[in-house]
Amino acid sequence: MLVPALALAFRRRAPMTVAWLTAGLAALYWLTEMAAPGTLLRVHADHSLSAAVWWPPTAPLAAYAAMAFPREGGRPVWVRGLPVAALLVPIGCLDDVLPDAAMRRFAAAETGTVNALVFRSVAVVLGAALLGMYAAARRRVVQGLTERAERAERERHLLAERARAEERARLAAEMHDVVAHRVTLMVLQAGALRVRAPDERTRAAAEELRGAGCQALDELRDVIGLLRRGPGAPPAAAHGPLPDLSALVAESASVGVPVELAEHGEPPSTSPAVGRTAYRVVQEALTNARKHAPGAAVRVDVRYRTDGVTLTVRNTAPSGEPDADLAASGSGTGLAGLRERVELIGGTFEAGPDQEGFRVEASLPAYLPVGAP
Repeated sequence: MLVPALALAFRRRAPMTVAWLTAGLAALYWLTEMAAPGTLLRVHADHSLSAAVWWPPTAPLAAYAAMAFPREGGRPVWVRGLPVAALLVPIGCLDDVLPDAAMRRFAAAETGTVNALVFRSVAVVLGAALLGMYAAARRRVVQGLTERAERAERERHLLAERARAEERARLAAEMHDVVAHRVTLMVLQAGALRVRAPDERTRAAAEELRGAGCQALDELRDVIGLLRRGPGAPPAAAHGPLPDLSALVAESASVGVPVELAEHGEPPSTSPAVGRTAYRVVQEALTNARKHAPGAAVRVDVRYRTDGVTLTVRNTAPSGEPDADLAASGSGTGLAGLRERVELIGGTFEAGPDQEGFRVEASLPAYLPVGAP
């Protein structure tokens, strides 16, 4: 009796094995009594029984497990019902081994018969099997509803991605039609001013304005291409090395801000937008150091990787009070704009107080998806 009871621990992983084991024990019980009466059930002269177990008590649980836990893509219902049917055979044949007189004595009633016991036993086992079929059917329905909900969620995600892609394309078209057109006019007017300017100072200013406009057009072209193609597009081919940061360092040193530049590794070839973003990160960090940390020492660490570059700008605590007018100048969104710009090309950006001062760190990829020119 302990064998099928212990086997119930595996009813979910091997329900058919548990059911056949229980049916085999019931058949063994019945056949043993048929072959050698009194071996397991002893009926005394006064019609009393010394053993009151005539079929395995685990039979309903085994029948439930066989019907309730079908393996995925496994056997059909009629195959899983075979051990239940085999279990009902020895239970239905209890009148062969259990006399009515002993049963009435055991039940303490004149109406207690073996047939009533057989009916109740068969009803319990069949009820457990039907309950198992219901549990399996309910599990299939719930699984189907779950799959439908997950499929609907995936479809909503795809529709949202499509809507975002259409919105990116619309924004790219607006930027191309409005911003690029206006910037192009500015570049052309600056070029005309450089040609017609009467003095060298005006021509130099016009040339600087024209160069800034051309650079803005290049950056705008990269952003428009990124908006049109989205973040999942394949990376563009490499265009060249990263820009030289020594000019920024020299510019800061010329205004009295000591800057130390440390480069590690070999500079990889990168997309133009990545190089310009790296330049802007260092430029903005040095500008903030000049405005908010006068007299602080600044260190720029550039670590080149085969798949990108990591920029870290640290400044120590300021040695003097910052100029209020200079610190209040600007929009106050420089770091936020840098974060958006870095994340737009697939990089990461961190900025905040450090142990000794302030730290700005950006990790940029070597390539980014941009549209064709």
